[in-house]
Amino acid sequence: MRLTGKIICFLFLFILIYPLYAETDEEPLVGEETLPGEEILPGTETSLAEVTQEEDALFFEAPPLIFEVPVYEIRSFDAIFPSFTQRQRIQVMSSAGLRHSFSKDESPVIFPNPEMGINLLGSILNKNPSHLIEALVVVPYRERELDLLDIYNALGRIQEIKNYATIFNGNDFYVFTESTRIESARNRRAISDPLPAVTLPFSETMYLRLKEVNLGNLFLRGDVSISMYGITYSMTNFTDVRYFLIPIVGTERFITMLYLEPVKEGILIYSMSGFYIPGFIADRVNLTPNINRRIEIFIKWITAGLRIQESIAVR
Repeated sequence: MRLTGKIICFLFLFILIYPLYAETDEEPLVGEETLPGEEILPGTETSLAEVTQEEDALFFEAPPLIFEVPVYEIRSFDAIFPSFTQRQRIQVMSSAGLRHSFSKDESPVIFPNPEMGINLLGSILNKNPSHLIEALVVVPYRERELDLLDIYNALGRIQEIKNYATIFNGNDFYVFTESTRIESARNRRAISDPLPAVTLPFSETMYLRLKEVNLGNLFLRGDVSISMYGITYSMTNFTDVRYFLIPIVGTERFITMLYLEPVKEGILIYSMSGFYIPGFIADRVNLTPNINRRIEIFIKWITAGLRIQESIAVR
């Protein structure tokens, strides 16, 4: 009796629940047989291909991403400095290059084409200098054309600066007895130059100590910035420049800016230096020839570094 009662209860529940499942609005799955008695109207059949097309419509294929690398033609010297005379051009192509000293009340003689985007003079004048020196030289290619990475690595050999001399009274005169990087403006511990880079940074700041025969230690901040066509390298003193313990150039009052660019004729080196010294010191100490000799050493140092880059590439 107990078993019969359970069977009757189960049948009763089944009769009540089954219509709820049978009357749901769920559509049969694709490929599922229709229930007996159901009729499919003509033209309403849904094939597997149609369902697949409907599913594909929910997705889209993204167009491939295309990155355009800017391609530019190497510029020529005449395009950057179009107003040079033939005599000036010959000077620029020589190892000594063209140099010109002038005061703040005078005008420079080296004018790059304003459309070329090179403006060292504006940055120098922001320091309000009393004296300025400009220089320009083109280092011709020998083994191959050099690029920005070659220039950057040539500028990285700070320890080599001391090895280059200027001519004074017919003899080699080594202005710098030491040249090294230091960790920072506060920590002036000497550190070695890094290995040659394989990629270019967007910018870089380094700190240098150059020991000069007359002025002692010069502490400089070097800032490197990379543009599409060239590299700008500026050096500014972050401490006073002293002569026999007397400060003659105040902090941040000396700046040398170098702009280097590979052109068709070679590596263009355009330099502008500015420094401020009070009038009573300028009347007694003529720093212009001294600064001029140091610029000559910097140009020799860079030229030698470029030749090293050529030799590395040939091996």
